[in-house]
Amino acid sequence: MVHCNVKTNILIVILVLFPGILPALYGGEKAERIEQLFGKENLVAWCIVPFDEKERNPVQRAAMLKDLGILRCAYDWREKHIPEFEQEILEYRKQGIEYTAFWSSHEGAFKLFEKHGVSPQIWITLKSSPEGDHESKVAAAANELLPLVERTREMGSKLGLYNHGGWGGKPENMATVCKYLREHHQAGHVGIVYNFHHGHDDIQHFEKAFTSILPYLLCVNLNGMADAEQVRLNAGENKILPIGSGKNEQVMMQIILDSDYMGPIGILGHIASQDVEVSLRNNLEGLKKIKEQLETRD
Repeated sequence: MVHCNVKTNILIVILVLFPGILPALYGGEKAERIEQLFGKENLVAWCIVPFDEKERNPVQRAAMLKDLGILRCAYDWREKHIPEFEQEILEYRKQGIEYTAFWSSHEGAFKLFEKHGVSPQIWITLKSSPEGDHESKVAAAANELLPLVERTREMGSKLGLYNHGGWGGKPENMATVCKYLREHHQAGHVGIVYNFHHGHDDIQHFEKAFTSILPYLLCVNLNGMADAEQVRLNAGENKILPIGSGKNEQVMMQIILDSDYMGPIGILGHIASQDVEVSLRNNLEGLKKIKEQLETRD
């Protein structure tokens, strides 16, 4: 008891003599958390293959990512990119870039992953039956995924349900399907990839939406976020914006920061008419500014 009182008294003296010590300690922890989550080491480049005015090949793309200091990539593709699948894997390995994720399903790519010993996340949109009650839709959506659930299980890859509009893009529905697959098919490798640029309708209730998907979350892809109504009125013209140039992304990022999420954070190319290096640099610059604002916020 005496020792406890002595320690308490010493602590009180320290706080009286150095009143700024607690804010400084908290500020240091906060800055560390911001860097762990939004720092370059945790960033994943996304939507950079079809969305590139320069149409880089795998060698050029890997070199660009290395120059930018982004050492993770989620690979999206079109039919014309199929012959480059293997070279992409090899160039990433050569440049020390993690092959973090692969878009959709392609058995040829899956065999290459097995050949080269990589196990990227597989990202897929969740479909839904247009008829039936909610429980029926959940079961139908989950059952449609089962072949890919089993294939990714064999590969040792996580399967990420990707929000892309409609019933299957609503956070609460994705979370319910994940829960169903885990409970009925022991599919603990199935999770959720949440995209800001497909989440404008979630802005007003983002904290609730994010909480619902947090237990299953594999990756969050950032974007500058205009109001949903503004996006609709402009026919999607300002749907893709650099981070930091929208009205809502900082608040949404603060919610993520305040959670215990520690997974990867994606930044977008996604502008086909622009050099993707410019797109990524714009997002890096905007992210830097928001990080500074998050750090100074009480």
